[in-house]
Amino acid sequence: MGIKMKKPEILAPAGNLEKLKMAIRYGADAVYIGGQDYGLRSRAGNFDFDQMREGIAFAHGHQAKVYVAANMVTHEGDSRGSGEFFRTLRDMGIDAVIVSDPALIAICMSEAPGLPVHLSTQSSATNYKTLEFWKKEGLERVVLAREVSMEEVREIRQKTDVEIEAFIHGAMCISYSGRCVLSNHMANRDANRGGCAQSCRWKYDLFDMDHVATKQSLIKDDDEPFSMSAVDLAMIRHIPDIVGAGINSLKIEGRMKSIHYVSTVVNVYRKAIDTYCSDPENYTFDPAWEEELWKTAQRELASGFYYHIPTEKNQIFAKPRKIPQYTFAAQVIDYDQSTKMATLQQRNNFGVGEEVEFYGPGFIHHKQVIEAIWNENGNPIDRAPNAMMIVKVKVDRPVEPYYLMRKKR
Repeated sequence: MGIKMKKPEILAPAGNLEKLKMAIRYGADAVYIGGQDYGLRSRAGNFDFDQMREGIAFAHGHQAKVYVAANMVTHEGDSRGSGEFFRTLRDMGIDAVIVSDPALIAICMSEAPGLPVHLSTQSSATNYKTLEFWKKEGLERVVLAREVSMEEVREIRQKTDVEIEAFIHGAMCISYSGRCVLSNHMANRDANRGGCAQSCRWKYDLFDMDHVATKQSLIKDDDEPFSMSAVDLAMIRHIPDIVGAGINSLKIEGRMKSIHYVSTVVNVYRKAIDTYCSDPENYTFDPAWEEELWKTAQRELASGFYYHIPTEKNQIFAKPRKIPQYTFAAQVIDYDQSTKMATLQQRNNFGVGEEVEFYGPGFIHHKQVIEAIWNENGNPIDRAPNAMMIVKVKVDRPVEPYYLMRKKR
């Protein structure tokens, strides 16, 4: 057995209370959430104060942390009430806030002393002097811009002791660290104040200016409409590099993603990080980890800016290759060892004869065919068509509460 390494924190997104609990059950060391104000994901569900308190109690009971994103760019009047907001977060036990606007940082430091502040990636920190500047201002951690290379991460780590957080998985903004006004122009929704319409992911046509009146498209019939979005980031193949670079917190993007996405991605990185840190000298990459990530992928996967400046190959200009799509079909709520029967809460329609896959924390999986389904009254049924209905199925292997069941679409 080789020398064990210090594990970095795995930081997962949590768009609501259910996702928070699932992320922690599947191995997240910390989660980041949004409140009702001052964040950049106005449609992510977000948490009111009572939900935050419940989330904090659950997280701290599982030795995990909760951070609140308050990373909007404030215009005049936007920061009104933020001092009271930050004090409330501090007093309920939030572990840190993630902020980008210097005005909100100053308000938090002065009106909610004792509440740790992390600099958001929106602030585009790309060098060690920037980290040292924010250290002098009292910040404990900086989330690096996504445009920082692996070589630059190593150099920053050598020259500062400020905690470094960096994205390792998820969607990439086509603009520089999210500094985009395309949504403002196209949909009148301010991307930097929580309203991004993701206009870069829309489908666009291209017209000959000499034929605008007749809308003569230059896109051929068999071509996909043009978009300008980036492929997704995935660093699962590069665990030794991201741990060895000295990154303190490994961040997964996706507060608006499903619990299927959150549980799957956290599960994979938890397994990979634990495997590497327990014995780095004998570590080998397991292709099954990447295969698992593809089950929730919506776009191609790449390494972002870590090893080179992305080229046209890392952007989605036309039709992407087909990615197997899986649907979150049910959650296990109970299991009877004597009868080998699992009680499930339905989340998507499934039926007898379909192949499904059960998975749980610790990278546990098994596939099987659904041979029979019984409803709550014990009557056999062919399908489970109704959302949240409770059914029973026989399983080939033991399962536990909070295991999830997926199927191919």
